[in-house]
Amino acid sequence: MAERYVLAFDLGTSALKAALVTFSGGVAALESEPVRLHLLPGGGAEQDPDEWWAALVTATHRLLARGVARPAEIAAIGCTAQWSATVAVDRSGRPLMPAISWMDTRGAPDVARLTGGPVAISGYGVDKLWLWIRRTGGIPGHAGKDSLAHILYIRRARPDVYAAAHKFLEPKDYLNLRLTGEFASTYEAMTLHWVTDNRDPCRIRYDPDLLAATGLDRAQLPDMLPATAVLGKLRPDVADELGLRPETHVVAGTPDIHAAAVGSGATRDLEPHLYVGTSSWISAHVPWMRTDLLHNMASIPSAIPGRYLIANEQETAGACLTHLRDLLCEPGEAAGTRPEGGAGLSSAGGPHHSGGPGAIERLLAAAAQVPPGSDGLIFTPWLYGERTPVENPWVRGGFHNLSLRTTRGHLVRAVLEGVACNARWLLGAVESFARRRMEPLRLIGGGARSELWCQIYADVLNRAVHQVDRPLEANVRGAGLVALVGLGELSFSDVPELVAVARTFEPNPAHRQTYDELFRAFLTVYRRNRGLYARLNRHAPA
Repeated sequence: MAERYVLAFDLGTSALKAALVTFSGGVAALESEPVRLHLLPGGGAEQDPDEWWAALVTATHRLLARGVARPAEIAAIGCTAQWSATVAVDRSGRPLMPAISWMDTRGAPDVARLTGGPVAISGYGVDKLWLWIRRTGGIPGHAGKDSLAHILYIRRARPDVYAAAHKFLEPKDYLNLRLTGEFASTYEAMTLHWVTDNRDPCRIRYDPDLLAATGLDRAQLPDMLPATAVLGKLRPDVADELGLRPETHVVAGTPDIHAAAVGSGATRDLEPHLYVGTSSWISAHVPWMRTDLLHNMASIPSAIPGRYLIANEQETAGACLTHLRDLLCEPGEAAGTRPEGGAGLSSAGGPHHSGGPGAIERLLAAAAQVPPGSDGLIFTPWLYGERTPVENPWVRGGFHNLSLRTTRGHLVRAVLEGVACNARWLLGAVESFARRRMEPLRLIGGGARSELWCQIYADVLNRAVHQVDRPLEANVRGAGLVALVGLGELSFSDVPELVAVARTFEPNPAHRQTYDELFRAFLTVYRRNRGLYARLNRHAPA
C-alpha cells in the first residue's frame, strides 16, 4: 500500500516551510521559501500577504518536484503560522493593506486607553482586570502586539480600511481562506483578540460583554472551529495552481506556538518544551486556566481539546544571532551550502541576508573556543522590546563589560548565553506559574540544531535538555500531526511516541558558579537601566 501524506505549511516571520508529513508523524521532505518583514517608523512591522501566498506556491512546486509523493497520495493540508498578526480582507478575500506583524507596537496607546482606569493595578483598571481575567484568563498586553491592538490601530489610523474590512484574520486563517474560500478561525487562534470566553475549554465562544468593551464588531470576526476540524476541500483553481487534487481536505490548523507544542512531542500535561527560533518561549499543556499578571503570562486554550497552554514569549532569540551575523559578516563572506529548511539556526535570516550560508556555522565555531561565561561579557537580548517575563516595549539589548580582549568569538558566545539567561529568567516565572520544577525540557526550533547552544541552555538553566530530533521541523511537524488527528488517523496521546529525542544534554556542575554569577549580573543590568531605556526609547523608532 502506498504511503499517504499531509502537506503541512508553516508560515514564519522570515520564511514559509512546506513539508510532507507521513501518517506516522515523520517529515519525509521539506522546502523553505523566504518572506520579507518590513520595519516601519513608530514601531510598525508589516508583511505582504500576497508574498506569503507566492512563497507557499513556490515551496509546494519545489516539494512536489522532488517526487517523494504523488498528488493522489496527499490526503490533506494543514497550516500553522505566526500568531497575533492581522490581515484585513474584503468580501472577496483580498487584503486591504499589508498584514500587521506580531512585532508591531503601534496599537499600544489604543490598548492603554481601553484597559486603563482611575484605580489601577500594573497599569490596568481594576474593573477591566476583573472582566478580562475572569473570562479569558488574561488581558490585552500593554506592548500593543496582540491582535486586538492591531485592529484598534487600524480603526484609529486607517478608518477607510476598518470600514471596508469584511473580516480580520490571523495568518494561518488567511492561508486557509486562499486554499478553501472559507472565512474561519479556531478557538485558540482567536485568544489574543481578547473577546472570547475561555472558562470552559470545551465551549469557547465570543463574549458579548468583551465585544462591547473593545468595540469590536462580531461580524468582522470569523466563525470559530476546533483546530482539528476539516475546514473544506481545495478550491479547484487553487488545486490547479498547486498541482494537487481538488478532493484534498484542508484542516483548520493552529498557530505556531500551539503547533510547536504538539510537534515537540510534549502533549501530556505539564511536559515542557523550549522553542528557540526567531523568538523563544517555554510552554506546557495544563488542565487549568490561570493568570500571572506580573509576568505577563496566562494559560490559554490549546490545539488539544479540553486543554490549555502556558503562553509567554521572549521577543528575540535566534534573531539576536542572525542580527549579529549581519553586523559582523560581509555578504558572501562564508562558504558553505544552504541547509535544508533555511540558512543557519533560525529562519530569522534566510539566504538574502549578509554573510553567506555558512556564516552562522563559522561564528559558532569561534564561540566554541571561548570559555563559559565569555570572560565576563554580558549580552542582553532585548532587541525589539520584551513581553515576558517582563512586558517592556522600551527595553533594548546590548553588550556589557566589553574590553580590548573581546573577540568575535566572545561576542557570539555572549549572545548565546544572554539569550539563555533570559530563558532562565522566564523559566523561573513558568515554574512558579506551574507550581513545579520543569525538567527535562524538550528543545526545538532552529537554535536546537546547535549542540553548543543546547549545552549552554542546559548549563544556564541547570536543567536536563532533550534535543528533539530534526528540531527545525517541530512547527511544521506539529501542523501535520494536528491534521492527522483531524483526519482520525491519530490521537494526541499517540504523539509523544512519534517524536524522537536525538540527544540529552545534562548541566555541567563545573559551570554552575560561572552561570549563576552571569545570571545575577544579567538581572542587575535590567533593573538598573530600565528607567534609562524608557527615557531613551519612548519616542524613538523600534
